Amino acid sequence: MSLSSGDTIPDVTLTTMTKDGPAPVGSREALGTGTVVLFAVPGAFTPACSDQHLPEYVLRADELRAKGVDKIACIAVNDVFVLDAWGRSRETGDSVVMLADGNGDFAKAVGLELDATGFGLGVRSQRYAAVLKDGVVSDIWVESVPSDVTVSSADAVLKTL
Repeated sequence: MSLSSGDTIPDVTLTTMTKDGPAPVGSREALGTGTVVLFAVPGAFTPACSDQHLPEYVLRADELRAKGVDKIACIAVNDVFVLDAWGRSRETGDSVVMLADGNGDFAKAVGLELDATGFGLGVRSQRYAAVLKDGVVSDIWVESVPSDVTVSSADAVLKTL
């Protein structure tokens, strides 16, 4: 069963890059306080993720915050070094928290895995966006086609806040 409105996010260990290097962080610690917009991508540096999804959240971060969002977080089934490099290449700065789900544990725990083995990418995360309020899903939008960035875009989320 996949994550839906009213569900509490699972507590899974993710990894984030700090000034001192990679650091583990529980998903509830990273995402469980305040209003959080979480968006998931199938993979860093992939076309739709790099050209549309992440850049739009960086560009619209101030608008999201003006609507009451405390944190914007991106999660992907990539290692922390790849996510850190991707965030730096897309100049996320402090606008988007990059969370590595290196083994896909969070994607599995929320029931939103994507089998991309046919493309040589292994098991990844589906593309989605969710609004979390103190760790509880208030809204979630999952793309029906992994390469689409429509219902999970920053623009779509802004329209619902």
